[in-house]
Amino acid sequence: MKKHILSLSPLKQPLGWLIVLIVVRIFFNTMLPLMDKTEARYSEIARLMQETGDWVVPQIDYGTVFWAKPPLSTWLSAASVGVFGINEFAVRLPYLLVCVLIAVFIGRYRSREGMSPYLPGLLLFSLPEFFLHAGVVSTDTLLLFCVTGVMLSFWEGIQENASHYWRLALFAFMGLGLLAKGPIVGILTVPPILLWCALSDFQWKDLLRFPLVLGPIITLGIAVPWYVLAERQSPGFIDYFIVGEHFRRYLDAGWQGDKYGFPKQQPLGIAWAFLVGAVLFWVPTFVRLLRSEWNKIRRHPWAFYLVLWLLWTPLFFTSSKSLIHPYVLPSTVPFALLIMHYWESLWAKKTSLVIAVIFPLLLVGVYASGIVDPLLRNSTDKYLIEKATREITLYAYPKKKYSSQWYSRGKVKELDDASLLHAIQNEPPFYVLMGVGDWEQLPLPLKQQLKPVEENNKRGIYVLSP
Repeated sequence: MKKHILSLSPLKQPLGWLIVLIVVRIFFNTMLPLMDKTEARYSEIARLMQETGDWVVPQIDYGTVFWAKPPLSTWLSAASVGVFGINEFAVRLPYLLVCVLIAVFIGRYRSREGMSPYLPGLLLFSLPEFFLHAGVVSTDTLLLFCVTGVMLSFWEGIQENASHYWRLALFAFMGLGLLAKGPIVGILTVPPILLWCALSDFQWKDLLRFPLVLGPIITLGIAVPWYVLAERQSPGFIDYFIVGEHFRRYLDAGWQGDKYGFPKQQPLGIAWAFLVGAVLFWVPTFVRLLRSEWNKIRRHPWAFYLVLWLLWTPLFFTSSKSLIHPYVLPSTVPFALLIMHYWESLWAKKTSLVIAVIFPLLLVGVYASGIVDPLLRNSTDKYLIEKATREITLYAYPKKKYSSQWYSRGKVKELDDASLLHAIQNEPPFYVLMGVGDWEQLPLPLKQQLKPVEENNKRGIYVLSP
């Protein structure tokens, strides 16, 4: 019996457990609603792109451009929605596929030949930040893909007898990165590469193996056409996106020019706390690895390359107060590869892996118990809109949320004070979404004409009484 249980452990059946984690992620991708603000926002942008057929300039509402991010993620989500319909699974599907592709590909970097090629991918999926982004509509997942592509293409490209395709791939991934999230792809890859070249025994002349003329042409050829078209169709985009999003946002946490978000006042150095959360269950193992093996890591080209790749992202964001936890996502792949490189001698690896793999299964139990239902209902308008009849006009007072836009298929309209009063006095029955606080502040005569249909702790949907 004991042998049978051991044979089912993640170490013995990495492919089986990787499939289990992917299935769990598919379950959540299908069952969890799109929550405000970020995920519902990017989902609505993709829905609008698919509906309007404008694949050049993303829109955050009909006729309202979205300048904050390039369109690669939106293209994929919009295409998926076009094929599989407007639902949570479809809009999240590209991010799951990208994460599975990364997890399978890094199997080539297992620590020895006899090891399962699926163990590195299982380890990667056991990192909370990576597991989360296999099911979140976000530009950060595609940025991770491109950063990983650049870093691994460089490493492969400097090897003896390496295929020239690796050296071309580096520039292709750089171009895709410009379409995924912009110049940040270069900021997160070029410095750690140059640092490694300077601090290792690398021969600088080996850089001449890379196509230093054709390569940049490939990068620009992939990215520039869209930037030119976007600026032509929406003048002002490049100034906002390049100057605002990449410099002012980084340097000024209170930047007031943000058209789509809000200032993020984070303590300096919070990126390191985000990194700890990103790899949560592996922190003790990783700290012990650095303490016991640092001299070996410093002398080993591959291990040292991974350390610089891993640490550069949080180091870069250390001086910024305007950041959120997905910014450290690019560190998850080198973290997993470094753990894998020292797998044979690693301390507490079995314990860390088992806990990390079981945790998502526990989340399924938590979801099934209904404990998180109030939290979910407070974070999205999905359940409120489900109470509305589609044939009746739907309003939001005083502002609509991105989830209400998505789940109403763009039919929700905003009302201010005057238009709410006018609608009550002159229109046939309609639904209106509003915050509980807004409902409580309505004058009593207006309240008497609106009947609550459904409420949660934050918002409710009300119908005009006949």
